[in-house]
Amino acid sequence: MSQTTIAVPIEHIPAVHLVPTDRTSEPQDVTLLELIEAVSEVSETEQEVLATVTYILNSGHVRLAGNFRDMPISKLCG
Repeated sequence: MSQTTIAVPIEHIPAVHLVPTDRTSEPQDVTLLELIEAVSEVSETEQEVLATVTYILNSGHVRLAGNFRDMPISKLCG
């Protein structure tokens, strides 16, 4: 007995989803390499990585540790 299959096109619309977070907690310390690697795992382009890393650093959700901890964000992602 054979099965009949059909292809159903699904429209994919990428969107930015802001997730509310508890801003009373301390930012998580990460190295720039850890942050870039984590974002790269779920990003499709270098531009997306750069934009996401810049957003995360500017949001204050993470704090850089290691060699780049005192570097201004504009020099890192500018």
